[in-house]
Amino acid sequence: MLQLHYAPSTAAMAPHILLEEIGVPYERLLVDTSAGAHKAPAYLALNPNGLVPVLTDGDLVLFESAAICLHLCDSHPAAALAPAVGTLERAHFYKWLVWMTNTLQSTLIAYFYPHRWVKPGNTAGAAEVKTQAELRVGGLLAQLDAELARHGGPWLLGPTYSALDAYALMLCRWTRNFASAPARTYPYLGPYLQAMLARPAVQRVFATEGLAQPWV
Repeated sequence: MLQLHYAPSTAAMAPHILLEEIGVPYERLLVDTSAGAHKAPAYLALNPNGLVPVLTDGDLVLFESAAICLHLCDSHPAAALAPAVGTLERAHFYKWLVWMTNTLQSTLIAYFYPHRWVKPGNTAGAAEVKTQAELRVGGLLAQLDAELARHGGPWLLGPTYSALDAYALMLCRWTRNFASAPARTYPYLGPYLQAMLARPAVQRVFATEGLAQPWV
């Protein structure tokens, strides 16, 4: 059986949503990051980076949220969570997924963990990294907003819901406490996120993860 090693409100959210959308049996295994379970030898044997999530299925062990999402799309084609391979739509699907994980997500990581980019004890430097990361995230959210405006939605690829939407919700949620402009304040992203929150699979995930308001 598929097993998702997860922690609430982490990069496990997108795969978690996809598993609920697909509707296949799976097991959730909570990784208590507050207790350091993600750094324990048993977990590091699954993911030597000590990060959440991990997806296992028999001998298959996958880490990296985007890779897990791609695998779930490809291994459950009936769920139609990605365009057909070889199509122009699939090319755009790849583009946006890679952009989200390589550009938006990595910038968000800099915002939440600015101390990783400066010398130990350099609090002023860390604060500057955090400030600049938040500014850059604002520009990236504007790109997402502009894409929704360009084609009129309702989903990131246009008329068809896909794994991209689960990934976008996950990352946009991370901006909910921004001092500047969280994703929900953008004219097209705001309604888009509300449409995502109305999906039963998303509601089940938020309930299971025990997430409090504001959700986005």
